[in-house]
Amino acid sequence: MQGTAMTVLFALSFCHLINDMTQSLLPSLYPTFKDSFGLSFGQVGLITLVNQLTASLLQPLVGLYTDRWPRPFSLPVGMGFTFLGLLVLAFATSFPLLLAAAALVGVGSAVFHPESSRVARLASGGRHGFAQAVFQVGGNLGSSLGPLIAAFVILARGQSSVAWVSLFLLLGIATLTGVGAWYRRHHVAKGPARGTTAGVTRSALSRGKVGLSLAILLTLIFSKYFYLASLTSYYTFYLIDRFQVGVQGAQIHLFVFLGAVAVGTFIGGPLGDRFGRKYVIWTSILGVLPFTLALPYVGLAWTGVLTVLIGLILASAFSAIVVYGQELMPGNVGMVAGLFFGFAFGISGIGAAALGHLADQTGIAFVYRLVSFLPALGLLTAFLPNLEAPRRRRVREARA
Repeated sequence: MQGTAMTVLFALSFCHLINDMTQSLLPSLYPTFKDSFGLSFGQVGLITLVNQLTASLLQPLVGLYTDRWPRPFSLPVGMGFTFLGLLVLAFATSFPLLLAAAALVGVGSAVFHPESSRVARLASGGRHGFAQAVFQVGGNLGSSLGPLIAAFVILARGQSSVAWVSLFLLLGIATLTGVGAWYRRHHVAKGPARGTTAGVTRSALSRGKVGLSLAILLTLIFSKYFYLASLTSYYTFYLIDRFQVGVQGAQIHLFVFLGAVAVGTFIGGPLGDRFGRKYVIWTSILGVLPFTLALPYVGLAWTGVLTVLIGLILASAFSAIVVYGQELMPGNVGMVAGLFFGFAFGISGIGAAALGHLADQTGIAFVYRLVSFLPALGLLTAFLPNLEAPRRRRVREARA
């Protein structure tokens, strides 16, 4: 087995930062667009819907296609769609052009996530959890940078300054072109059989067991991202409403939480490599339950502490879930990654909208009491098969 290609992993993580920074930039500009174009809240919601539909629904289809017919340079092409989307966004003069920009940005993300996740696995040298964690942490950092760029660059200089941000995408396209060349040279040129990945064996589980396991994993992703939507979208409002924290102080709390999410994302992958994916998933989802249940009833200081712990623990699940799913369905690495990333994006969007509507009706404090029970769905992890023992047995047989 070849060693871990760290240069490739860091390149993918850097481009993930650029991609997700661009994705988070779009909703950060909604107040500007609402004022400039006289949009209703319904039209703002339609922009989100178009972006989320293209980013979510296309991902598993892209992954399924590239699993069968590898396209080494699909990554820079995908980021090219995002580049075009930002240029349209910078100079849009009508609502339909805003929708077109949102769709292009979504298509770029739909191509990037499944294919880059698959390349990260190929570059892992067998350290699959570590590779996914390195890849994922770039995306988390990018998501936190988007609002900062919107606040300190675009809002100060105007809509056309979005074009300057697109220069980051040109750097990303150049980087991904190099990654595509490595991918073609080291893997596609070896000619893996259609529909498979070199060195992959078929799952020993029945189709029904695989289907049930996928349904459990998607339920766990629902639990994780629906809860996270309550914090990423409404944490600042909660702090202001309950503790009378100023806007700046609330933003600082949010950035601390997002930093904890980034750290948790990174540590979850290596822990899965060392102790097994199932145990990390179990600990990550169910392990935050005491903290989420306590959060709505503590003071400001403990709120800060608990949200950091929640971010650290809960974020560690996703890398383990992605790698577990890829091991559950060998030969469908891109499709599984696309399915999970797309579902996570969709749930985040639906969760933010649903919880916002609920907060309007009942108050933000009630929302946090309600969603605090979601991590209890982590109990479903008990029904996941243990894939570690068969994998270790195959490794021993290969060595013998």
